Amino acid sequence: MPDAPTTAASPLDAALRRVGDRWTLLVVGVLLDGPRRFGEVLEAVPGLAPNILSARLKALERDGLVVARAYSSRPPRHVYELTEAGAELAATIAVLAEWGARRGDAAGPLVHEECGTPLETRWWCPGCERPVDPEEGEEHVV
Repeated sequence: MPDAPTTAASPLDAALRRVGDRWTLLVVGVLLDGPRRFGEVLEAVPGLAPNILSARLKALERDGLVVARAYSSRPPRHVYELTEAGAELAATIAVLAEWGARRGDAAGPLVHEECGTPLETRWWCPGCERPVDPEEGEEHVV
């Protein structure tokens, strides 16, 4: 039987391979607030088992999204923090959180702390310096 044809992964497929499981974005979300010890991350993500957290942190480190810095050698202990590439996920997490809030899966919509207005996600063209409707794009990269 011939092998199935291989196709190049789409950008969305590539992203999901790195962060598309149940726990990874929740771990990244915790680390957006700054470096955390293993136990602190575990406590911040209800329902996450220690072995799963350990596997996710190793995968994130392997993918260059998290760095582990030793703070104790006996016993070995680390603090985990996002790399620049990991911190770039902040906008993605905010968009997903907004989507979840609009669908009633969270406590409510994200709001501007200063005035209380619900926030909206917009595409922005830095070249034209204006908001853009994503449907205007010539090419959808997903």
